[in-house]
Amino acid sequence: MNTIKQLEIGEGINPIELPPVIPEMLVRYAEASGDHNPIHLDEDEAKRLGLPGIIAHGMWTMGNLAKLFTPYYEEGFLSDYQIRFRGMVFLGDVITFRAKLESREDRLLRFQVSATNHHGMDVLNGKAIFKLAD
Repeated sequence: MNTIKQLEIGEGINPIELPPVIPEMLVRYAEASGDHNPIHLDEDEAKRLGLPGIIAHGMWTMGNLAKLFTPYYEEGFLSDYQIRFRGMVFLGDVITFRAKLESREDRLLRFQVSATNHHGMDVLNGKAIFKLAD
């Protein structure tokens, strides 16, 4: 598949697999976002609060979803997306994002999007709208 315009209903774009989540990724995201909640940065504090360990920021995961559409920036842009968190992302997790074309309406391409960890468990799913350029 060379272009997003050529997709047929039910077809997907190339999935994106992130490298394993490491603390440095979350520290950089905390600095950029201002979200310094210790459940994302401090193993002991995360465990004290009842978690099995550090978890990635939900918005970090959600933001990485947009990488699915980066290869198609010359054809248009991601105009909207809505997701629902389904599971936590932990240190060491390898997250894979997928998008499948659900419908096409003029210049709007509607996708079903999802992210799974390396155990095959959903961590988020939702919808995305890609708007084709004029």
